[in-house]
Amino acid sequence: MKFDYVIVGGGSAGAVLAARLSEDPSVSVCLLEAGGKGDHILIRAPAGVVAMMPGHGKISNWAFNTEPQPGLNGRLGYQPRGKALGGSSAINAMLYVRGHREDYDGWAEQGCEGWSWDEVLPYFRKSENNENGSNEYHGDNGPLHVSNQKSPRPMTHAFVESACQAGYAAKADFNTGDNEGVGIYQVTQFHGQPKNGERCSTAAAFLHPVMERKNLTVLTGAHATRIMFEGKRASGVRYRCKGEDAVVNANREVLLCGGAFNSPQLLQLSGVGRPQDITPHGIEMVHELPGVGQNLQDHLDFILAYKSRDTDNFGIGVAGSANLLKHMAQWKKDGTGMIATPFAEGAAFLKTDESLSKPDIQLHFVISVVDDHARKLHMGYGFSCHVCAVRPHSRGNVFLKSADPLADPGIDPKFLSDERDLETTIKGAKMTRQILEGQPMAKYRQQELFGVRDGLSDKEWEAHIRSRADTIYHPIGTCKMGIDSMAVVDPQLKVHGLEGLRVVDASVMPTLTSGNTNAPTIMIAEKAVDMIRTAAANA
Repeated sequence: MKFDYVIVGGGSAGAVLAARLSEDPSVSVCLLEAGGKGDHILIRAPAGVVAMMPGHGKISNWAFNTEPQPGLNGRLGYQPRGKALGGSSAINAMLYVRGHREDYDGWAEQGCEGWSWDEVLPYFRKSENNENGSNEYHGDNGPLHVSNQKSPRPMTHAFVESACQAGYAAKADFNTGDNEGVGIYQVTQFHGQPKNGERCSTAAAFLHPVMERKNLTVLTGAHATRIMFEGKRASGVRYRCKGEDAVVNANREVLLCGGAFNSPQLLQLSGVGRPQDITPHGIEMVHELPGVGQNLQDHLDFILAYKSRDTDNFGIGVAGSANLLKHMAQWKKDGTGMIATPFAEGAAFLKTDESLSKPDIQLHFVISVVDDHARKLHMGYGFSCHVCAVRPHSRGNVFLKSADPLADPGIDPKFLSDERDLETTIKGAKMTRQILEGQPMAKYRQQELFGVRDGLSDKEWEAHIRSRADTIYHPIGTCKMGIDSMAVVDPQLKVHGLEGLRVVDASVMPTLTSGNTNAPTIMIAEKAVDMIRTAAANA
């Protein structure tokens, strides 16, 4: 089979690329996705994430583990990633967060020409169908539904009130380029019938409506195993489907959209990267590129949690089970109620030091007790609050553990390898506890769950963090964009030193954005489409 463009990975970026590129009927597009179609009920119903995120049965989830983390007392970290059309937008909390304008201006200052806030804002707006309408920051004509939450719980409003009483400013819109403040997240969720309240993954928004295009071929259950090269030019992709190997060829470009773990892994399996990562596995070098798999960054997350007598939240008990049945009926009827929840309802972006130019911690207030990614369950009801340092200094890497293309990649985030991340997390945890201990939360607090108490020393906070912290699912940077010696792609997202090959996903971010990474990944894909079309027109 031969197509103009072969896209590897139908996730948050790949689904956008496939839909946008195939808008031109003269262009042929093939999308390879290792997972399924991304349209089952656990994906469509937002609360279904509780069944997918823990990784039991690996439902639409790669469910990776990290290498042992010295900074986390030697524990293995857990790295859920979406395995379906829509990728991680099919299993995430749906939070629509762009970050801070300085994030993107920082990219431009590092040599990523064209990626400043003012230059990427039009691509954010292009995707968006915002429930609140269009303005200078938001669009309302795009395929991606961005909604106000359907039914935030009373305890979430109490969290916001408590944060305001603690001296933090209320914030109605976190996506204007300045995200400082506290409020309620907007979410990638359908607004309006017939899908009101359903998850709006990138597959549901961009791809599912156009799957019948004659110039678009979507292969699910197709695991890419190697990029094929003719000299230094990518000519196609070998993949495995139902135990059989096949090759799909690309007339113009191969576009990698596997994310921060799978894109560098596929490059290394194809002989692109550092020799020490590739040749020990018996793989022949095609192109030496030292940055492949390096520069891994992620948001380390620490959770404070409380039991509660309030049952108007997600928990395990008779009252909550009865409520859940009622909410299921309500969601099926009109898309509202607790089944529509993103779980992480309350938002805060705060500064641990007022001298900072932008927030350095992010809070997610969650309407349930969360312990080890919901893999450890607790009877009863409660709430949690996640705190993470949004601009981490620690850097890790992704590497091959085997020449087997179906094996998991090696993932080593090196969490807390830079002491500055620990210092910021401790400060953020103290601020978070102050909010949760505020008077508006009093009616919801019953018992703190993990032994956090007033008067903890920094050493005691450190012990709590090292024993329980883990990712909040924002890995980036392993095929970073730039012009320095460790950059993997240039500002046009073309792989340095090779032809016909781009990477288009979160792995190209040179540094983490100050918040969740799904919206920025969608933006990257939208911008890439224009770059690809321009290159084709000039060829």
